[in-house]
This record gives sequence, C-alpha cells and structure tokens, in this order.
Amino acid sequence: MTEFDAIPDHGLGWLEASGEHADIVLSTRVRLARNLQGHAFGARARVNDREAVLRQFRNSAEHSEMLRGGTLLEIPEVPGRTRQVLHERRLVTRDLLGEKGSEPVTSTAVHFARREPVSVMVNEEDHLRMQSLLSGLRISEAWRIVDRLDEEIGRELPYAYHPEFGFLTSCPTNVGSGLRASVFMHLPGLVLTKEISKTLRGMSELGLTFRGLYGEGSEVVGNFFQISNQTTLGRTEEDLVEDLDRVVRTVIDKELHARQVLLRDAPGVTEDKIWRAYGTLRYARMLTFDELMNYLSGVRLGMSLKLLRGLRVYTLNKLMIFTQPAHLDQAAGRDLSPEERDAHRATFVRRVLATEGDVSAVTEEAADDRSPDQP
Repeated sequence: MTEFDAIPDHGLGWLEASGEHADIVLSTRVRLARNLQGHAFGARARVNDREAVLRQFRNSAEHSEMLRGGTLLEIPEVPGRTRQVLHERRLVTRDLLGEKGSEPVTSTAVHFARREPVSVMVNEEDHLRMQSLLSGLRISEAWRIVDRLDEEIGRELPYAYHPEFGFLTSCPTNVGSGLRASVFMHLPGLVLTKEISKTLRGMSELGLTFRGLYGEGSEVVGNFFQISNQTTLGRTEEDLVEDLDRVVRTVIDKELHARQVLLRDAPGVTEDKIWRAYGTLRYARMLTFDELMNYLSGVRLGMSLKLLRGLRVYTLNKLMIFTQPAHLDQAAGRDLSPEERDAHRATFVRRVLATEGDVSAVTEEAADDRSPDQP
C-alpha cells in the first residue's frame, strides 16, 4: 500500500477540516443547474444537442476568469477507474458517469478550475451543473463563489429562463433558482440518543431532505448525513442559503447537546464505544467500507468530546475517501477482489493511524472534572 501522496489530491480541498464546525460539518456544497436556449435538455437531449452544449461551454470557459487555465475532462475518454475515483471524491455524480457497468453518454464532461474550489459538470441531468465544494460550514461563502461563476458563464451563454418560473431545469423541483445547497454532517449524538428521527422529520417540514454520502439514492452509513433543500421555485437564492444555514446551526446545537447527554448519562458506555472503534481501526486485518465508516464515526465522536487526543479531523476525512474501492485499486495498481480490498483497507488504516503518533485518552481526573456543558 502507498500513502496519501501516491494519489494526487486534486479536488480534495474540502477534506482540510478548516471551516466552521468542521468536526460536525465535513463539507458544504452549493450547486446551480442551468440549461441553454435552443437545445433539448434532460432525457430529451439528442447527440447533436449535447455536442453543441459542450462546444459552447468550451468557448465560454476560455472567457471565464475562474475557469480559464483549468482542466476539462471528457468523461468517455477518462479510464473507468479514474471516473470512479472522481465519484468517490464527490466531484461528479452517478448521472454524469452513466449506468454502472456501461459506457458514459457522449459529450459528457467535467471542468475543474485551477485555483478556485469550483467545477462544472456538462450534460449531466442538466446542460450545466456548477458547484462549489468547501470544508466545514460555509454556505454563504460557497454560494458567493458559485454565483460569481454563474455570472461569468451567463455573460457568454444564453440560459433557458422564463420570466415567471425562473431558470428552467430537467427536474421540476429545481425550477426557479436552480440552486441546491447541501451540508455533509456527522450526527452520532442524535443517533445514539434516538433523537435523529424527530430531527429529520422537523427538517422535512421545513423543506429540507437528507441523503447518504453520494447524495440522491445513496444510503446513510456511519451516522453521516447529507442535508439539502428540496425545492427552489418561488424562493430567492439568498433566502434558500440563509434558511439552510439557520436550520443547520440548529441541528448542530441539538447534536452538541446530545453529545453532552451521552457524557452525562452514559459516560462509561460512550467511552467504551469510542475506544473499541479506535482499537478496531488500529489493529484490524480486514475491514469492509461500511465497517470503516461506523468505526470512524466512533473515533470522530471521541475526538470531538476530547476523549481521544492526538488525532486530526483531516486524517479521518482522508481515510473516509482513500479507503473506497477505486482509490484502493488505484493505489494497488490493479483491480482488487472484495476480500483483497478489505485487507488493503485495513492495512492502509493501520499505517495512517500509526503515523499520528501516540493517541491518548483523557485522564480519569479530567473526565471527572468535566462539566456537562464542556465539550
């Protein structure tokens, strides 16, 4: 196995754990859906439509300050393993890559900016999907970045727009602003105190929804939830961003309270769960990805509660990405069997955790002195 630097870190700035509440909010994403006038979009798009859209986008990117000098990858020309690596890094969607096991649709592409944390998917569900992906809770900042890109591209390309309904999109739920903002959160406190169902129901009543690691259609594992707005029609972009930010901060407060309840009402069980998780990651010889995510959840909780010292959130974020199947295959230089991946995953985790140095526990005296409100 190789270390992290064996695979280029392109598009992984969101793992740096630098944003606000980065121990709970892994990342913030703001995505805009846009279509071009004069071309069918969605399932109705023909080959000539997609070719024309890609050609027009190429020209517009040359005039965009944010995109100029970036990297455009035409998906059908990208090796299959590399496509999966991009998906595992949450940089492209399954819709862009096509059905699993089949070749991608012609004239699909993704463009990565050279300096800015933005990218554009071309001929996905919509003609253009512009997105900004940042570390931590930074919804307003992510919106400002992608809004600036939208203005640059909009000066060059004729967007499909209706004076009454707003921007026209393939999916009716995106009509209007075309904005989908989401945060990727770790909520073990709410899960363990059995408050998560009530919290998710409350978010649903406010027009939000939740998904798993890869967004729509993916399962929740390891107490990691992706929370986003459901509809955009009749709402301004600023309103959507502000509403999501307000709700997410409320969820964070609930999660922090739930973690303190665990310390107050079940300190022994909580600490045992955390150390069992760390011990398994540190010494296991075989790990499935679901097992890894569940144990990472326990270790992240221990770090946040100051029950584990010596680890970095950045390290755990990297482990979550670099232990996925395509990343393991790329590091090994070949396609691994499921059993081989489990072994390589465990070996990789052991090596990375060993480089973190001594991981110590909070002393019993310090734990006894900890007030219920102290993280």
